[in-house]
Parts: sequence; C-alpha cells; structure tokens
Amino acid sequence: MVRQLKFHERKLLKRLSLVRWEAAAGNAGEVRVLRRYRLPRREDYARYNQLSRGVREVARRLRDLGEAPASAAFRARATAALLAKLHALGLVGSRRSLEQCERVSASSFCRRRLPAVLLRLRMAQHMKAAVAFVEQGHVRVGPRVVTDPAFLVTRAMEDFVTWTDASRIRRHLLDYNQERDDFDLAA
Repeated sequence: MVRQLKFHERKLLKRLSLVRWEAAAGNAGEVRVLRRYRLPRREDYARYNQLSRGVREVARRLRDLGEAPASAAFRARATAALLAKLHALGLVGSRRSLEQCERVSASSFCRRRLPAVLLRLRMAQHMKAAVAFVEQGHVRVGPRVVTDPAFLVTRAMEDFVTWTDASRIRRHLLDYNQERDDFDLAA
C-alpha cells in the first residue's frame, strides 16, 4: 500500500509529468513562441515548423548537389528561384546565399503574420492589441478587410496595410492629428 502524498509533495508534482518528461523538456521553445506571437492554436506552430523544415531540407539538397556542369546550372537556377521566393515572402533578409535558408524557422513565419506586422509598423502598442484589432476588423490589406490573425503578409503587401475606412481607430487618429475632413464627418 502506498501512502498518500502530503500537500507540499502534491504541489511540487503538479508541474512534473513523470510519464512524458522528455516532451516537456523540448516544449519550452514552442511555448515561448506561442506566447510571444499570440498563436491561439498549436497546429499553426506545427504547420510553420513543418514548412520551415521543408525549406531547410530543400536548401540542404541544393547545397549537396554535385559539381557536374549540368547540375551546377540547375543548382544556380533553383537556388536563385528559392531565394527569390523566400525573400518575396519576407522569410530571408537577402538573396545572396543559401545559408540564409538554414535560419528559416517557425518564428520567421510568425514574424510575417498580420499582428506582428502591425506591431512593426507601430500601428499597435503590443501583440495583444494587434490581434484584437485584426479580429475586430479594423485592419485591411489593400482593398480587403482581414479578420484572420494568421494572415501572412508578404513584402509587397506590407506597404498596403492600413486601417479600414469605418474604423473608429482611424477616425480617432485623424481627429488627434487634426486631419479629419468635413466630408468624413458625415460618414
């Protein structure tokens, strides 16, 4: 017969899983990313991790291609295409080398989410407010109102992130800067 645990023993064991301790040890980075970028679902993080793993795998295969003249030409074309695509998505900083692809991670994808872009453009003070603005329909990308915080913003679309015309935040900013037009008062 096993004795019952005392109060302080139960309290200490609450945080420890004796069955799955390996999974809990590798989970710290995932939890940190989920909290930092306000990801509501772990599936999003798993998808970003899978995509980044795929990018790194393609980069490794391109790097390991042989030095034959035929494969060298293909390698140069494929490397340029991969780097151009990743640069257009905003996942790498430059198109210079394949080493940039090794640094693509799930956080790289999280940095391209609409709330993170709002934070970088200083349209929101913190991530929680940015997520709320997107979910409430205050933000548009080009002509389209976006209400999904998981929307990935490319480099080309980054310039077109603005407030919607009917947004109270936009109206408040125009009043504050004394730029609101009489025509807007009727709206």
